[in-house]
Amino acid sequence: MAKPFPLDPSLWAATAVPAPETPPLEASGRADVVVIGAGYCGLSTALHLAERGIRATVLEAQEVGFGASGRNGGQVIPGLKFDPDDLVAKFGQERGERLAHFAGSTADTVFGLIEKHGLDVPHRRNGWIQGAHTQAGVDEVGRRAEQWARLGAPARALDKAETDRLLGTDRYLGGWLDGRGGAVQPLSYARGLARAAQAAGAAIHGCTPVTGLNRGRDGWRVTTAQGAEIVAERVILCTNGYTDALWPDLAQSIIAANSFQVATAPLSDNLRRSILPEGHVSSDTRKLLLYFRLDHTGRLLLGGRGPFREPRGSEDWAHLERIVGKLFPQLGKIGFDYRWCGRVAITRDFLPHLHEPEPGLLIDIGCQGRGVGLQSTMGRAIAEYVATGNADALPVAPSPVARLPLHALHRIYVSAVIAWYRLNDGGVR
Repeated sequence: MAKPFPLDPSLWAATAVPAPETPPLEASGRADVVVIGAGYCGLSTALHLAERGIRATVLEAQEVGFGASGRNGGQVIPGLKFDPDDLVAKFGQERGERLAHFAGSTADTVFGLIEKHGLDVPHRRNGWIQGAHTQAGVDEVGRRAEQWARLGAPARALDKAETDRLLGTDRYLGGWLDGRGGAVQPLSYARGLARAAQAAGAAIHGCTPVTGLNRGRDGWRVTTAQGAEIVAERVILCTNGYTDALWPDLAQSIIAANSFQVATAPLSDNLRRSILPEGHVSSDTRKLLLYFRLDHTGRLLLGGRGPFREPRGSEDWAHLERIVGKLFPQLGKIGFDYRWCGRVAITRDFLPHLHEPEPGLLIDIGCQGRGVGLQSTMGRAIAEYVATGNADALPVAPSPVARLPLHALHRIYVSAVIAWYRLNDGGVR
């Protein structure tokens, strides 16, 4: 029997609700749909399929939320890297507007699921602030706020004084506020989705690595490391930054970048009133963005890029600890209780990708750092597509799996770009 690889000693692993029972798959059987990966997309897909009466079996190599779904910053941010007008210019009026509507609804999906299913998830929805660290960034966020407000979002630009007050730092020149955003305890949210899916009738098996996918006359045969097999009409593959060699070239179609995070000791009441005093979450306009928030235990969490390799020691988080002190000097010599990281799946065009390389196999990949809302909503769309066959249910059209040229060199290249951005991004590096 496969044993789970333990989660990092993260803030989320320390404060999450208990994991649901997800025993390894030990006996072969059949399902309508096999979902590979128990992150947000896989769990949301299984939940929405089960609610439609479709038998879904989720197979997870480790445990629910083991990947980025249990390791991210817990920020629920609607939208994509591209603004609404950019999406229309890129895809045309109809497709662009449809994708913008999908992207704008992703935070609603998360908080709607928490409410509908009564999920035991610490959460708060006071909005997201994107701080601008240059004048060009101020112009950029002003346009962004105007475009989303035009579509009915509770969005507005912030001048420097209001940005300083709402963030608790004077390091930004301005920003914008999107009232749709918020925060969740991300591992508790993943575990809550799993419980909701199980209650609806989905089966979830942890510690069950999938080792083979083969299509035959009786459907897809999904082979696991234990030797047990599931035969199903359809397979949904959604492993994102932890994608392996299960499907040819898929792992080479993305860059799986590490996002490193630190969490302080709990702040005093006075310090909590001086940092993000109204409970917003925040990230900024840097190429190597920083993101920060207070969690439900009163700790300040800050995240950003780190080395591609897995961490070797606390020194791999030292740059983030220095940034905390520069952004928020009022913290003094506060200690750090948690350090952890997780892999984010980044596509070449910074958009989510869907692939349908063979009939009955649908692949979702590319969270772009906004996976909490994006992948929860993608799972609902995938379930509708599977149930109805309506391709318009999908926010993006399936495309061929495209291996990045010279993928083996991308880590070297991106590492060099990261070093360059650190020198030229300005501000608190």
